[in-house]
Amino acid sequence: MKQTHRIIRRLSARGSNAPEAPHAAEGRMGESAARAGAERPRGRPRLAVVVGNTIVGDSRVQKTAIAAARAGWDVTLVGRSPSKRREESVLGPVRVIKVPVSAHMRAVVAAERRRPQLRSRITQFGLPDDAAWVRARAAHAAWVREHTARVGWLSAPSPAGRPAPEGPRTPEALRAALARQLTREALRGWVRVRRYAHKGRGRAYRWERRRVAGAPQPTGDWRTDWPELLDIDLAFGPVIEEIEPDVIHANDHLMIAVGARSAARLRARGLPTRWLYDAHEYVRGVEWPDAVRASAFPGVEEEFIGRADAVVTVSGELAGILREAYALPAEPLVVANAPVRETVSACADECVSVRDACGLSPDVPLLVYAGWIGPERGLDTAVEGLAELPHAHLALVAGKQNATLQALLARAEELGVRQRVHVVPYVPQEQVPDYLSSADLGLICFRHVPNCEISLPTKAAEYLHAGLPLITSGVRTLRNFVERTGVGEVFVTEDVASFVAAVQRGLAGRSTLAARITEPLLRELSWEQQSAGLLDLYERLAGPAAAARLAPRSVPWSASEQPGLAAPGRARSQDAAAPGGMPSGWRSLGSTPVRLGLGCANSAGQLAGFARALCERRQDLSAEVVMHTHDQSVIYPADIYAIGERTGDLGFQLDRARRVLGSYTHYLADSFTPALGRLNGGHIQDDLPSLSAAGIKVALLAHGSDVRDPQRHMSRYEHSLFHAADETILKALAKKSARNRRMAAQSGLPQFVTTPDLLEELPGARWAPLVVDVDSWASERPAMERARPVVVHAPSKRWTKGTEQVVPVLEELDRRGLIEFRMVTGVPWTEVRELVKEADIVVDQFAVGTYGTFACEGMAAGRPVIAFLDERLHRSVGIRPPIVNATPGTLRSALESLLEDRDLAMRTAQESAEYVRTYHDGAYTADVLDGFLR
Repeated sequence: MKQTHRIIRRLSARGSNAPEAPHAAEGRMGESAARAGAERPRGRPRLAVVVGNTIVGDSRVQKTAIAAARAGWDVTLVGRSPSKRREESVLGPVRVIKVPVSAHMRAVVAAERRRPQLRSRITQFGLPDDAAWVRARAAHAAWVREHTARVGWLSAPSPAGRPAPEGPRTPEALRAALARQLTREALRGWVRVRRYAHKGRGRAYRWERRRVAGAPQPTGDWRTDWPELLDIDLAFGPVIEEIEPDVIHANDHLMIAVGARSAARLRARGLPTRWLYDAHEYVRGVEWPDAVRASAFPGVEEEFIGRADAVVTVSGELAGILREAYALPAEPLVVANAPVRETVSACADECVSVRDACGLSPDVPLLVYAGWIGPERGLDTAVEGLAELPHAHLALVAGKQNATLQALLARAEELGVRQRVHVVPYVPQEQVPDYLSSADLGLICFRHVPNCEISLPTKAAEYLHAGLPLITSGVRTLRNFVERTGVGEVFVTEDVASFVAAVQRGLAGRSTLAARITEPLLRELSWEQQSAGLLDLYERLAGPAAAARLAPRSVPWSASEQPGLAAPGRARSQDAAAPGGMPSGWRSLGSTPVRLGLGCANSAGQLAGFARALCERRQDLSAEVVMHTHDQSVIYPADIYAIGERTGDLGFQLDRARRVLGSYTHYLADSFTPALGRLNGGHIQDDLPSLSAAGIKVALLAHGSDVRDPQRHMSRYEHSLFHAADETILKALAKKSARNRRMAAQSGLPQFVTTPDLLEELPGARWAPLVVDVDSWASERPAMERARPVVVHAPSKRWTKGTEQVVPVLEELDRRGLIEFRMVTGVPWTEVRELVKEADIVVDQFAVGTYGTFACEGMAAGRPVIAFLDERLHRSVGIRPPIVNATPGTLRSALESLLEDRDLAMRTAQESAEYVRTYHDGAYTADVLDGFLR
């Protein structure tokens, strides 16, 4: 049956859940004729900073983007998505796009490698696989056995193999014997030849199989050796070309082909795009894991570096190497990665320290290493040296554990020093110097590998900004720097005794070494100083006309990535505050008598609604809303967003502990989520001892499946949402809700629920109604005036709303011309609001037994709402919602009654608006919470 109703959803690339198909990325060169002469808006000049990682943890590209935004550029930072979906966020005013990378070209090249060539056709003739080779061996063995038996028979004196008769042999017998002998020798020779041929065939087959099954060998063409570079170009290129930047900043070898091709294609459209290549390391000097990468990465760099309008790199030594190796017309600009001087000590009192993270007192000698841990970093020297430094401890600031770190810890265990080796987490890049400053010495134990020899590592500048003298191995650039400045001690690379002596000298003379860390030296090694040349280069590349449009602005260096906000010119997914600004509607946490923290689910934006309602009605209260997000979250207003796995980072957890325990007086635990990240565990129950010790009053807030018993719900309601749930999900929900109900019953804490049906699950709770912004949802257009009313259904998750059971009814009425059915999915809520205000009837859920946020929003718009209600539960709190009660089986008759009796429909709409203002504008909820907040 042909579908006639409207389905409203995001269909653009921004809303796609899959990587762009290759044909979509072919380029849009056909647009060039129409667009070449088109005048672009004369706003800020545009900069695209592109990098082949997920951006998280890459301090260089983050600082590059923020520095350019401060200088007045319209910056887009493009990185690789950690999922299969396109993700968008913001970093201050910087737009962040993360694109998924497919494996189309890798599959093409792999298929080409598997395709039989002339050689393989010969070596594997008649042998398509190992099973065929086994059969061929058996057939050969059978043939040999048969023919060697014949040789044996021909060796006998008589044809039958019996002894020859005694006496003289006749001429005929002699001729027969000679014939047998000749036949035997010929057959023996034939068997020998066949054996040699079979052995040769087997060797050729096995050689070919080993060659095909083994590691691919480099061809000298990067497109074949590492086709992922082509997949990256297919993913990144169209995104960059959509931005139409004035300048493209391509970071590292993974982006060099992307930058070159995108700039060329944009120039073909008539746009004056320029691009620069930023070489973070000496590609030829890296010990790549395999031969194909060792061939491909230098190959792609060699092909495109000469096409760049400018080249940037991290050290003077590497700049000289690149110029000589590729005959560059000019010396690359040196931009060393360094800390932002302005942020050092800016929040030292609020930030966690590495000494705190280790749990050490100030008098314990603490050595620290911060950064990537790999074999070339030489940290085994430091671990071995601890055995000779009985009072010293070693802090390793590391991300995820890897094989090298595990081997270091195992070696520490063998040496009996494991208790003095502390693995502590990363912190945001702007906090690194303050984080490290409580240590005594900063370690750099690099081995003699090319990339370690030719540049000053970022950690050296971070240590110095932290006030830490350096203990460094004798790699060339570091040794020369330390000997020139006198800010540390040098030891013989990989020599444990020399390392121990250097540490002992460093600890003994720490104050003298630290005094040589002067302000001019720190200015030289600051990002403000290093990025100045880069910003000047951008202006020269863009040209005077573009540079004249720069409008510098104030952007904090500490800006952090905020999830899910839409691109410029598009509606945000919610009315979220601008990053770094104050969320509209509630008073930011301050010096008020009541300081309320709310976190961390923020389901349907309810915590934001609660905060607004309370601050509007109480001048003695300020609030802070925290929201944990993942890559599929709908983003609602909040003060703090914790993205992805950040809640598991110790740095985040300790920061949250300082903030919560030092600032809050009250805490509303939303859906039983923890208040301190996962510092104590993944449940609010784990944080209660800490919160209680700090004198913070805690209350619990439940919304639905966090406490709803699936088995009881299914036994009560024929169309329960849990009937449609996957078995795995059902088990997880049952386990989670049982724990939450048990904890609530035993805790003695105040408890609140946002829907009346949950009072049966938490008998000691009070109903704190859902809060909606009634004024923003109110519609001036009366409902039910159209001859063919518009009916809207907007399921956030289809299985939780009973969507599959009611859509056929709505589609049928749409086909009959009685209604115009619009199903809304994947659309930002600001757009949903406009669709609801333009509708006539709102259809909510048929699988829960109560009404939710969407029903409240529909009623606030003055629209009749149809949903399934268990009226018994609602009478228990003394309310009768003006919702048209229906099940999937009675939905058709409910709709037809509204269509036939327009007066009834309009009265229902009016009563709905009045009902929402009575119970859901926040006043009622604020009154309910008032006792807890005293």
